[in-house]
Amino acid sequence: MIIENSNLLINARNPQGELGDKLIDQMNINHEGLAKWSLSHLKILKEDIILDIGCGGGVNIKRFLKMTENKVYGIDYSELAVERSVKLNQSSIDVGRCEIIQCSVSDMPFKDNSFDIITAFETVYFWPDFVNDLKEVLRVLKPDGIIFIANEALPKEDDNRQKELIELLDMNIYSKDELIESLRNAGFSDVTTYVKESKDSFTGEDADWICAIAKK
Repeated sequence: MIIENSNLLINARNPQGELGDKLIDQMNINHEGLAKWSLSHLKILKEDIILDIGCGGGVNIKRFLKMTENKVYGIDYSELAVERSVKLNQSSIDVGRCEIIQCSVSDMPFKDNSFDIITAFETVYFWPDFVNDLKEVLRVLKPDGIIFIANEALPKEDDNRQKELIELLDMNIYSKDELIESLRNAGFSDVTTYVKESKDSFTGEDADWICAIAKK
C-alpha cells in the first residue's frame, strides 16, 4: 500500500464526519495555489452569475463574491461540505447574494439558461457520468456561458500511487485530450486548456495542473 492516510483520503469523494471535516480544512488550504493559477485564465465580469459545483468548504464561493456583484451559487453532494460552505458564506446568504444547496451535478434544480459561468475545482473526477453530467451543465448555462474545470492531476501510466488512489476513490483522472473530447461530445465549443507543471498538494510529488474553459 503506497497511499498514506487512506481513511482520510476516502472522504475526498463525499466528506463525512470528523475525518471529512479535517479533509475539507486541508483542501481549503492545499487547493489555493490551483485556484489562483487557474482563475488567472478566466475573465469574470461584475454582472456574472456564477455556480460552483462541488463547492467543498466554500472558499471559492467566497472568492467569487468579491469578484462579481451578482449572485453566487454553490452545490455539493456532501451534506458536510454544504454545511461548511454555508457557515463560511453566511453573511452573503443572509443578504441574498449567495445560495448553497446539496444536490448532484447529474440533476441540478436550476432552470435552463441560468448561469454565466459554472466552475468545477477538483471535482469532475467523481462525476457519475461525465459527458451526460456536462450536458446537464450545458442546460443550465446561458447562451455563450462558460464552463471552467480545474484539476490538480493528469493521468500518469507509471504512477503506482495514482493508480491506487483511483482504485481507492473510484475516480476518473482525465487527460487533456479526454477533457476536450468530453466537452465537445457534450455540446461545448471553443475549448481551451492550460497545463502547468507543479506539485501534488497532499504528497508534494511532481504533478501537472490543468484547467479547461469551454463555451456553450
